[in-house]
Amino acid sequence: MSIKIPSDLPAFNVLRDEGVMVMDDFKANRQDIRPLKIGLLNLMPKKIQTENQFARVIGATPLQIELSLIKMSSHETKNTAAEHMQTFYRSFTDVNSSGDKFDGLIITGAPIEHLDYESVSYWEELIEIFEWTQTNVHAVFGVCWGGMAMLYHFYKIKKYDLKEGDEVKFAAFAGREIKVEGKEYFLMPETDIQGIIDK
Repeated sequence: MSIKIPSDLPAFNVLRDEGVMVMDDFKANRQDIRPLKIGLLNLMPKKIQTENQFARVIGATPLQIELSLIKMSSHETKNTAAEHMQTFYRSFTDVNSSGDKFDGLIITGAPIEHLDYESVSYWEELIEIFEWTQTNVHAVFGVCWGGMAMLYHFYKIKKYDLKEGDEVKFAAFAGREIKVEGKEYFLMPETDIQGIIDK
């Protein structure tokens, strides 16, 4: 099958040229099938690159997917043209008032790991979105900071700074010593996450 996205979204041509099956509204409406409705709450500053990355993965399924791009109502992006945002994105306020429900919602990361959650300018709205997902979304997938924020909101799991010389005991960096080199890294202890699973 394919992913349904607007034919004038930059990702449409990128994915089509890569061999990913994409379709526009006209073609999708001629099919007698209900697509999976997936929302992408894109918190990344480079919106178009992030759209391409997620649409590429989502479009590699045998199912028909309808991808809806969602933005925070309380935050204006500085790195993506306003015209692009107005053309392809709906604010969470609009999504919420429409009564739309989704089969899935992806909440992306954002390069704000160094900030306390409560000091993020759109934290209150993000909490509202987290709560909204409980009755309007079948499954939620948080990526990077988006996943950390979800774990913090729902389970109070904190993030911890990694410092030069710390050793990671699990995940992709297991057994490696961290070389910070001017960058900040954060983690959530495996034991904290396992505590949720074991409940």
